[in-house]
Amino acid sequence: MDHSKMDHSSMDHSGMDHGGMQHRCNMNMLFTWSTQDLCIVFRSWHIHSTFTLVLSLLGVVALCAGYELVRELSRRYEAACAKRMEGLHHGNGDVFDGDPSTHAENEASSLLYPGSAATEVEQRSRIIKGLFYAVQVFYSFFIMLLFMTYNGWIMLAVAVGSFVGYVLFGGGSATKTVACH
Repeated sequence: MDHSKMDHSSMDHSGMDHGGMQHRCNMNMLFTWSTQDLCIVFRSWHIHSTFTLVLSLLGVVALCAGYELVRELSRRYEAACAKRMEGLHHGNGDVFDGDPSTHAENEASSLLYPGSAATEVEQRSRIIKGLFYAVQVFYSFFIMLLFMTYNGWIMLAVAVGSFVGYVLFGGGSATKTVACH
């Protein structure tokens, strides 16, 4: 049958490559080690070869290690805030961060309005803690999506990345709470 006279202009060929082979993303709902047509979270993050698989696995390791870095930065910020608040509540009201104008401003505000320096520090730190929390929630759900590819290689990369991140950045107990991964 000759199709040369047919109008194919309305057909969608976006999933076709130059050789006529269609690249599809495989969505597995069962555990697998297969990397054929594996897409990781995005259609554009498509595994085409062993090289792209290795690069992707290294990327997943780096992402998971980065999550541990964000958690550690959050813990350090909270500890610094607690120390600063302790100094405000039990000390002379000074919060000195190296800038003389800030020092004078905090001192004046605590003399004129007792507790206002502490209130400002609490409000500012609460907003920053909230931002850290939002980043951690987003990050943990993203890692959960990586794990939910149900691909053994990706799952191992998540575990290795968490290990690497803990070794490099985790200063606390190994029994930390885990949000989504």
